[in-house]
Amino acid sequence: MTTPTYFDHYDNLAFSRDDNGVLTMRFHTDGGPVVFTGQTHEDLPHALEEIAIDGDNRAMIITGTGDVFMDQIDGPSLGDITKPIQWEKTRSEGLKVLQRLLELPFPVIGVANGPATVHSEYLLLSDIHIASERAIYGDLPHPSFGITAGDGLQVVWEEVAGTARAKWLLWSGENIDAATAKEWGVVIEVLPHDQVLTRGVEIATKLAAKPTLYRRLQKQTLNQRLLRRIIEGVPYGMALEGLTAADLAYQG
Repeated sequence: MTTPTYFDHYDNLAFSRDDNGVLTMRFHTDGGPVVFTGQTHEDLPHALEEIAIDGDNRAMIITGTGDVFMDQIDGPSLGDITKPIQWEKTRSEGLKVLQRLLELPFPVIGVANGPATVHSEYLLLSDIHIASERAIYGDLPHPSFGITAGDGLQVVWEEVAGTARAKWLLWSGENIDAATAKEWGVVIEVLPHDQVLTRGVEIATKLAAKPTLYRRLQKQTLNQRLLRRIIEGVPYGMALEGLTAADLAYQG
């Protein structure tokens, strides 16, 4: 296998791939835990498109760096989201990320290596989701900014955990730990912190060995309902999110 050019193309995404075709995509900022920015938001749909068309990828692990999956966001870097033209850019990118995660032609293993209080939906959209005992889940940005959680959280958490739990999590602004996430059916396994990535590689390697057509069509089979809900719910949800952002500016 040759090293793809996209491996070195994105500032907040680190890539590696083993001889079994297991690609690891790791969020980071300067080699440490990621601070999610407008550039990350813009880069991610492009990166996922390149990953999808790379025939050497047979399975993928999505994880964070160190002891954190994602728990920081640079709000101002997203631009003036109270302006329709800027928000439409954000809305389009947000939908593409979620669609492309579900449409990747191979299985994705979500490895929560620590707190996932920013874009936890990326992990919940994986085909198999495991967590470190140090993982926590919640929604930091929307309650902090005072805008609605319409960018996929409302769809994915409801699908995975159920309506009542999704409403509680997204209304309350509180977090749940890894054990509670397992009780809710959000993760399939909770492991000691130093074992979780190794376990993710083990699962991904087993799935990467499956026949190509099986991996591609099983992915479509199992994600059909969730993909339909994303396409239906996220454009509308993000439109409402943009209205609450604009209202904050008006009130200010």
